[in-house]
Amino acid sequence: MSEQANQKNHFKVLIIGSGPAGLTAAIYAGRANLNPVIFEGMQPGGQLTITTEVENYPGFEHGIDGPALMDIMRKQAQRFGAQSFYKEITEVDFSSRPFKVKSYDENYTADSIIISTGATAKLLGIESESKYMGYGVSACATCDGFFFKGLKIIVVGGGDTAMEEANFLTKFASEVTIIHRRDEFRASKIMTERAQKNPKIKFLTNKIVKEVVGVEENGRKSMTGVILEDTKDHSITELKVDGMFLGIGHQPNTKLFKGFLDLDETGYLITKPGSTYTNIEGVFAAGDVADHVYRQAVTAAGTGCMAALDAERWLEAQEG
Repeated sequence: MSEQANQKNHFKVLIIGSGPAGLTAAIYAGRANLNPVIFEGMQPGGQLTITTEVENYPGFEHGIDGPALMDIMRKQAQRFGAQSFYKEITEVDFSSRPFKVKSYDENYTADSIIISTGATAKLLGIESESKYMGYGVSACATCDGFFFKGLKIIVVGGGDTAMEEANFLTKFASEVTIIHRRDEFRASKIMTERAQKNPKIKFLTNKIVKEVVGVEENGRKSMTGVILEDTKDHSITELKVDGMFLGIGHQPNTKLFKGFLDLDETGYLITKPGSTYTNIEGVFAAGDVADHVYRQAVTAAGTGCMAALDAERWLEAQEG
């Protein structure tokens, strides 16, 4: 690689991932004259791009469309000199500084790295689930529960996530049915008992969702029910519901960093308490990639701010 190309592909702050965490980090790093570059990856804007309406992000009294919110954040970052590359990082090498990253056959180097690759909600993997995502199907109870006031919904899963989400959703829905493929739950005893004691929660066990059904009128889709298959006798039934929440967990997008960064048993990046520092000096983590508790746009944005400030101070210390 020539020296010129090396300079062209070298950045003070390189951000991997482009949800609220990555874009907020870019806003702060841009304002600090660090000329950050954001590798936006396969899903520019992150999980919010599959959320039709965001009503709990501060500053938007009447709510805002998920992709629109990400677009505003991106433009704000670009206003302060951030660059967006619509490329995926395919390889990293954090063994020496400057850090090296690769996007297919293109090489880049950076003095500091902010990782905000997020987490992906585990899905059932059926076509109709994608079709109605945001139109009755959701992977985030705290984001979308409010839209199901007085309606009948199902939660798919048998672990703590499913029980927790079902309990939370009874604040809004008239009826919540937990659908699970077995008749035993992975959830802790206390979480299972809490759900069982809730008068609004029903259970349908030994069932899997084969298909999401709905209607499309005047270009507007809405879910009307699900087709269930019994895992024992394979009989098929249709259940009329207004919404389906996936409570089967999240997978942090950290495969790329295995072997370099410390991960917990589920694969989330481990950061030093009260900071965004990973176990490698100069590499920071923000957003859902390091947060299995809150997973909200506003908390992701907050840690994006922290990561940019941590990176700025760390870079200053290196120069000093």
